[in-house]
Amino acid sequence: MSEGFHGLDPCVHCGFCLPACPTYLATGDESDSPRGRIVLMRALERHELTAADPALREHLDACLGCRGCEPVCPSGVEYGRGLETARNIIADQVGLGARARMVLAVFRRRWLWYPLFTAARWLRATGLPRRIAGASSTGFSMGMLAATRTDSEPGSAATREKTRGTVLLFRGCVMDRLFDHVHEATVRTLVVNGYRVLEESLPHCCGALHAHAGDKRSAMALARSNVRDLTDSVDFIVVNSAGCGAMLKEYGHLLGDDDARAFSSRVRDVTELLAAAGPRPGAPLDIAVAYDAPCHLQHAQRVHGEVLATLGAIPQMRVLLLADSDKCCGSAGIYSMLQPAMSRAVLVGKIDTITQALPRPDLVTTGNPGCLMQIGAGLLAAGSDIPVAHPVELLDHSYRLAGLYASRDP
Repeated sequence: MSEGFHGLDPCVHCGFCLPACPTYLATGDESDSPRGRIVLMRALERHELTAADPALREHLDACLGCRGCEPVCPSGVEYGRGLETARNIIADQVGLGARARMVLAVFRRRWLWYPLFTAARWLRATGLPRRIAGASSTGFSMGMLAATRTDSEPGSAATREKTRGTVLLFRGCVMDRLFDHVHEATVRTLVVNGYRVLEESLPHCCGALHAHAGDKRSAMALARSNVRDLTDSVDFIVVNSAGCGAMLKEYGHLLGDDDARAFSSRVRDVTELLAAAGPRPGAPLDIAVAYDAPCHLQHAQRVHGEVLATLGAIPQMRVLLLADSDKCCGSAGIYSMLQPAMSRAVLVGKIDTITQALPRPDLVTTGNPGCLMQIGAGLLAAGSDIPVAHPVELLDHSYRLAGLYASRDP
């Protein structure tokens, strides 16, 4: 397993990564920086520290895995793969914590997460989560649930004669149950831009949460299920969750076979497909929107300009890139459940920047479910009424106002 540490070899400990690391900025502790963690990972590789060493586990567990250090590294260090290797070793030799095991076990089994998230939808529909959202642990959790839905009107897109290809929508788990409205918007906006969209009949978890936590066996099992079950008769597999997209694009590396590599080569974020098509302009929206870049979209997938092109298809809408818009919000999959204090500490600065911005944004947009929930809950806890939404929801609304949809669903 130590071959995963080879990506750390170019590190010369220059320190360019320090200002890009949210946990280092929060604590000022060198061991909570990429440079410090690389030293710890090297010590683990050389057996100078064991997987059971409490300091080693403390600082590696505290890493968000946001990979914000990678784009700023002049040496091209593959920090993310080194971190996952270290966590795999720790999980194999010491095991995962009880809470992590419980959460990952739920996401591994559709018959567990499907009814759980369906019940969460029912709770959300009561309006109770938004009413009790706040800064307490319970209030923040309810704020995260409230942030999964914005008010929108359904509709259906008119099929364009020219097709840019057939795509399969990857529904996932959290997106499938709590963000199905984003899936609907994804289908409509892609159809308007000339794509034929199919949807998988049996949603699966992508395995990202397991891979990031060190549960490589479960991640590989879920990856094999997706490669096996998702049709190969499409041009692209479209994803609207940054974390899922980054994971699906890594299947070739994770599984190491031709089928997985072929699968990964067809994965695209929805904004990549929309940008390739133009995208088609919609009706004007006279609002200011703060774009917050999901870590696994900008840093892992290196997708950024495509999101701005998608938002740019909406006339009169002003897109704000606030300070630290490319920094992690502290969600990081199940990190907010395992490391709640650090997660909230990382979030504080981002919420302050958004709420104090001039001009004041009318809305915050980001392309990952965890980020939508984390930032949405943070804004509610701060007493702010600024809503959050996925970029395709904004384009979808613009298209509806432009009359590009043939009819409304009953």
